[in-house]
Amino acid sequence: MTLSGGPLLDGPRRRLARSVRLRIAGPDFAAERVRIWDAPGARWFGPEDPIWLVHDDAAMFVGGIRALLLQSLHPVAMAAVADHSGYRSDPWGRLQRISHFLAVTTYGPVPDAERSIDVVRAVHRTVRGTAADGTAYCADDPDLLSWIHVAEADSFLTAYQAFGPRPLSDTEADRYVAQTAQVAARLGVPEPPRSRADIAERLAAFRPALASTPAARDAAALLLADPPLTGSARPGYRVLAAGAVSLLPPWVRAELGLPTLPITDRLVTRPLARQLLGTLRWALQAPIS
Repeated sequence: MTLSGGPLLDGPRRRLARSVRLRIAGPDFAAERVRIWDAPGARWFGPEDPIWLVHDDAAMFVGGIRALLLQSLHPVAMAAVADHSGYRSDPWGRLQRISHFLAVTTYGPVPDAERSIDVVRAVHRTVRGTAADGTAYCADDPDLLSWIHVAEADSFLTAYQAFGPRPLSDTEADRYVAQTAQVAARLGVPEPPRSRADIAERLAAFRPALASTPAARDAAALLLADPPLTGSARPGYRVLAAGAVSLLPPWVRAELGLPTLPITDRLVTRPLARQLLGTLRWALQAPIS
């Protein structure tokens, strides 16, 4: 969906952009963008790189929801999230921290990206506990780090290919995975996947360890049935969430108790999500104010 500009739409466009930016990046979005995008210095990636395109597109809204739903199926990872992330008490704060990390490591100067990674690794070392089945966990466990990364990379790429302005070619898609691996390796992920084939292989290897748990179903309910939004924001979010569910494999939907409706997905859900993302993409091109 493409909308034209003009005085009549300028006000609504700016209000929508401000509302989205406030949720995703917090009240300091303008200053943060200047610090990340305008600061001098070398970057790991540039405008010609697939990771730059994927992480700067509105399809990330769908990809993020899909990633959270997929990640919830790892019982130990979900236990760590439930015990330590504050996803219920401070969902927007958690989202803003993730958004900031992705922005700094994708677009920021190398020293800032390295500092951000150091901060996350330090936090991971403090996140320890015991899952419901008695399994002890630590967030810097290589297996958990690998699962979180694989679920995110797969979800972000899947959402961009389905809803982005131009799907990446096969070569570009593999480059995207390889570029995310550069950051993941610095976070402590052992031998992160570097192609779509690697992602598929890693997901298959994780599958025996994945299962629905009360914590996973609780997270899915928060994301899909009772999101922390009110008023007019709720219907739009539900369209994005439905788009995310439409991109989940049938076995994931089955584990989470979500129906698989391929005809509805193709004819209703994805067209609606594509239209809404087009509107968000248009709004977010408005000048920052």
